[in-house]
Amino acid sequence: MVELAEGERERERKPRRRRKRTVREHGPDPIDVHVGSRVRLRRTLLGLSQEKFGEAIGLTFQQVQKYERGANRMGASRLYQASRALDVPVSFFFDQMPEDIIGSILPTAPEPKVEAESSQKGETHDLVRAYFAIPDNAVRKRVFELVKAVANAENPDSSEGVFD
Repeated sequence: MVELAEGERERERKPRRRRKRTVREHGPDPIDVHVGSRVRLRRTLLGLSQEKFGEAIGLTFQQVQKYERGANRMGASRLYQASRALDVPVSFFFDQMPEDIIGSILPTAPEPKVEAESSQKGETHDLVRAYFAIPDNAVRKRVFELVKAVANAENPDSSEGVFD
């Protein structure tokens, strides 16, 4: 048996630590990028600046920028604060996640057939802004039900409605 020097024995006994995945070396995590893009989408649909949104959840606009780019990861409490400030459930930030990000870990329900870039169109933004400008929650809910009924009526071939 070969005798090792004192320093070498010490190194052998210590377990190797795995290096953390760093943004600088590997780029932002795709899930963080997706969540950040959903924050940005909702913030802009509501017409909030990064500064106003940051004030609502106790951040600077630079921190908001980092979250929206995916450079910083949002923890559970920050996601909850963002969902409250943006008036959406926390699950909104994970909606429409591309299949290549989530893989085939869980079976997913089919998404309604929506034009791929519809959320980018000005008409969609205008519609959502107008919807959220309705001050009465009951009226807003009835408008939503009306739009669902019209969409379902326009798709009679579907065994289930667009939003069922």
